[in-house]
Amino acid sequence: MSSAVSPAPRTVLVTGATSGIGWETARLLAGRGDTVILHAPDRATGDAAVTRLAAAGANRLRLRLLVADFSRLDEVRAMAARVADEHPALDVLVNNAAVAAPERRTVTDDGNELSFQVNFLAAYLLTHELRGPLSARPGSRVVNVSSSMHRTASIAWNDPQRAKRYSRLAAYAQSQLALTIFAREQAPWTSVSVHPGVCDTALLPLYAHEGDSAVEGAERVVRLCDPAVELVPGAYYDRTALSPAAPVAMEERTVRRLCRLADQLVARTA
Repeated sequence: MSSAVSPAPRTVLVTGATSGIGWETARLLAGRGDTVILHAPDRATGDAAVTRLAAAGANRLRLRLLVADFSRLDEVRAMAARVADEHPALDVLVNNAAVAAPERRTVTDDGNELSFQVNFLAAYLLTHELRGPLSARPGSRVVNVSSSMHRTASIAWNDPQRAKRYSRLAAYAQSQLALTIFAREQAPWTSVSVHPGVCDTALLPLYAHEGDSAVEGAERVVRLCDPAVELVPGAYYDRTALSPAAPVAMEERTVRRLCRLADQLVARTA
């Protein structure tokens, strides 16, 4: 009687891995035997997340912690450089880090509206800076944890920083639309976006009063990280189902326009 062959361990980077769906995603991937690089916004929450993962059964020797404040693009670059130095091959990048847009418009030191930078520009920059490790082995994947709220959004091309007319819901939705569009950029790896469901995390108040557990959301993300699951490049998944993204996200000219805008915004801090 033959035994099932365990999947080969991989190296996976999960951003926003200290709580909610990010932490549960890291836990599930660590349980598969993968080397998991956890991104944390600061050392204290990162150390606490690693301690909790170890207590949940994760092998500490396969956990790596990297700290970067995504409201500072120079820290995103520094983190990417460290990943590339320590892990020349990266099999999966999960762009999960996200913040709710504040009630009052908040601008980062880099000059960007906070949620647009943390939820999209940081992911855009990190992914591009990790082009080498993501291209090192065939079959690598980038999973953008997006939101069904992208369907309600539009990119304010003439005012992406929302300086003239700010709404926290519109700003947050714009960041999720941008992340969904970004998944359609042509790349050597397979890139997708996913709405993991309305889950009971720090972002829940933006959606509803109750939702699925963070574990359920993470299971939907981890499914897309599994090399046994065939992905449609550039696709949007609603939980586990392949789903059409907002029509604007399907336009190639919009993809190109967004990438040009992102290039300009991140270049200001290079």
